[in-house]
Amino acid sequence: MIDQITILETCWYMSPPWGNQIPPLEVNLFERVYLKNSRTFGYCCGIHWHKDRWMYAIATDNEIISAWGCDFIGTGRLQAHTLAKPEFVLTQRVMLSTAGDRPNHRIVLGIEQQNDHWFYLIECMSPLLGKPITAASRFSYVSQQDLVRAVA
Repeated sequence: MIDQITILETCWYMSPPWGNQIPPLEVNLFERVYLKNSRTFGYCCGIHWHKDRWMYAIATDNEIISAWGCDFIGTGRLQAHTLAKPEFVLTQRVMLSTAGDRPNHRIVLGIEQQNDHWFYLIECMSPLLGKPITAASRFSYVSQQDLVRAVA
């Protein structure tokens, strides 16, 4: 029975929540956007999967806000920056370097720039059968040092 649970957990972590086809992104990281509601410009500093669609972190002059693709218009222009490209990309299969005895393969469900570093959203815990679990405890942002490329 324990082996079946381990197999189920492994499949859960390796199965993308969007199904077989990855939904297209509205904008790319560091792309300049126009926010419709606040009538201001910003740039995309993060993207993650949330409630069956992509949610974007938009950096403006004074704050970082979360927005759906319908809340802004992409300009096609990239914001100047000096930060190196992320080591991992959305939907890439990775392994946790500190997983212990838990299944360590995951899919990158989000990327976000915070304080000139890249962080990656991964699912840390599969849903528990019969017990409600909050999304905050199932997903976690981890640093680039906590992940390694998964071999196919």
